[in-house]
Amino acid sequence: MAFTARKITVGTLFTDRQEEWNLELLGGRNGLDKHMIVTSDINRPGMALVGFTGVFLRERIQIVGSTELTYLATLDEKTASADVRRVFELDPVCILVAKGLDLTPIWKKEADRCGVPLLRTPMDTTPFIHRLAGYLDYRLAPEDKIHGDLVDVFGVGMLITGQSGIGKSECALDLVDRGHRLVADDVVRVLRRGTGILMGYSAAPSPQLAHHIEIRGVGLVDVYSLYGIRAIRVQKRIEVEVNLVSWKPGMDYERVGIEDKLTEIIGVRIPRVTIPVIPGKNLALVLEVTAKNHILKVFGYNPAQAFNDELIRVMSKGPEIDPNITYDQE
Repeated sequence: MAFTARKITVGTLFTDRQEEWNLELLGGRNGLDKHMIVTSDINRPGMALVGFTGVFLRERIQIVGSTELTYLATLDEKTASADVRRVFELDPVCILVAKGLDLTPIWKKEADRCGVPLLRTPMDTTPFIHRLAGYLDYRLAPEDKIHGDLVDVFGVGMLITGQSGIGKSECALDLVDRGHRLVADDVVRVLRRGTGILMGYSAAPSPQLAHHIEIRGVGLVDVYSLYGIRAIRVQKRIEVEVNLVSWKPGMDYERVGIEDKLTEIIGVRIPRVTIPVIPGKNLALVLEVTAKNHILKVFGYNPAQAFNDELIRVMSKGPEIDPNITYDQE
């Protein structure tokens, strides 16, 4: 399934976090909307300042702190200026100075000449790097939109998928009525956070339009108004996909469930359960059992595997003969 790899401009970062991080634009204004941030990884340009530029990672935001400026202060003005010039000519996406440290005029001059945004924050270097990485991890997270419903069932994020009209929304509403929490109906916005976490959100264009369920024959149902704040969630980690399919005679459905069937969303593999749908089937109850079964597996107990192991143990012992029973010898 295709997904979108996101990117933002340095100008977007500056606008989004200018007030919260007290960001100042010191130079390179003409590069704000030209330089694109494509990774949440951060770099310290110390090696480039001392002259080694063989593996300079220009696509990363360069963080300058006390270490780099203390080193430059040990050099004569000509050498220090040449070192600063060298870093800007490598065309990094952005240079950000922490701790509100003062810079020599060469920094602004080279930022304007090379069109590299030069920003400054009063925050300490290490805490700022953590804040910046967290912000970029969210803004640049790979994204996809999936047709389905996302419900928090006993703390398990269940993505309900299936063909249009199969009953996804009705199933989600039934779960809400049983005390579970709706995250999204119809279209789920999925972000990959870190290396293996899928977070689901409503794809509605505003919070006021989220948490509505479309029920054919009834119309839009406002879950928040009907069930209250405890019936909704803004976001939830997606842990299991439940795929609803129309039941057909002769189709091969899972009967034991020893091994998880997996599906891949934005490069992350999660368990996938396929449930055949027939009239009168209590889907909400089946999904509740699916959620509880997943929780057991998370805690290291697989009921199907335990049943299979016990069955093999009993079969390997052979039939037991009760001495109190007289068996017919014919």
